Amino acid sequence: MTGTPHPSDAPAPGPNTDRDEPVPFAPGAILWDIAGDVRLLLSLPTALVLQVAHPAVGAGVDEHSVFRTDPWGRAARSLDSLQLWVYGGEQALEEGRRLRRLHRTISGTDTRGRAYHALTPAYYAWVHATAYPVFLRAAQYFSRPFDETGERRLYGELLDLGRILGIKRRDMPATPEEFWPYFDTMIRDELERTAVVGELLDPRRPVPPPAGAGPLLRRGWPVIRPPLGRLHVFVTTGLLPPAARDRLGLTWTARDERRLRRFGAVVRTVVPMLPERLRYLPRARAARRAARAWPRSPGPGPTITARPR
Repeated sequence: MTGTPHPSDAPAPGPNTDRDEPVPFAPGAILWDIAGDVRLLLSLPTALVLQVAHPAVGAGVDEHSVFRTDPWGRAARSLDSLQLWVYGGEQALEEGRRLRRLHRTISGTDTRGRAYHALTPAYYAWVHATAYPVFLRAAQYFSRPFDETGERRLYGELLDLGRILGIKRRDMPATPEEFWPYFDTMIRDELERTAVVGELLDPRRPVPPPAGAGPLLRRGWPVIRPPLGRLHVFVTTGLLPPAARDRLGLTWTARDERRLRRFGAVVRTVVPMLPERLRYLPRARAARRAARAWPRSPGPGPTITARPR
């Protein structure tokens, strides 16, 4: 996916407006299908790199996040929150409010000497906006590319998801056609290789074994970590839009592209063959089971209970 707008005559925004209470997601939504697929784990690091390449977001993560001291815990909490947005039903709305409360105290000065606050609309919206190009690029490599109708539906759903997170529609481009010029401008005028970007794209970054790892994994971690680190950085870099790679000074060769496409072909072949318990993340599995059972059960629709934090 490049920054070229897609031609179309009419936008297809989601049903929510800023005056409405956001509506939780349900089966049939594109995000319901893709946000819990294990392939999401391959693309989330790319979205994170785009986010922290913004000086204000990068400074906030640099100064306030525990990604260095508790990388696995931070990743698990972020992933569980993301899953709750899509599969949590009414709890998604409370999770959106919780996140805004959490970000109220995050402020400081970015690398350009500008004061920032985590809830500044332009910065908060940028974090959310990175999902769209990353979802599209991940689909190209790891599943099936979206057609124009699918791209438009996905964008409308992301606008609705933004409403759950407290992002007003006026703070996001209204259509895919408006998104791409906005995205290109952000890359050109705002993004930079922040300190956090450099750390996230360093394959030698010291990462401990996951919390709760068994003795075998702990003993083998010094051998396993280096190739995993290289693969992580390779996929993360490959999924970045080319203009963003150039802006961040990252090298990507034709050979790299061929390797990523071969890796993607394996992922596209293997993942659909996995049983549901391996193909979907835990909250997504529970939501899918509840949705299948609900039509045969009396009472209200499915409710997915959040795990204790």
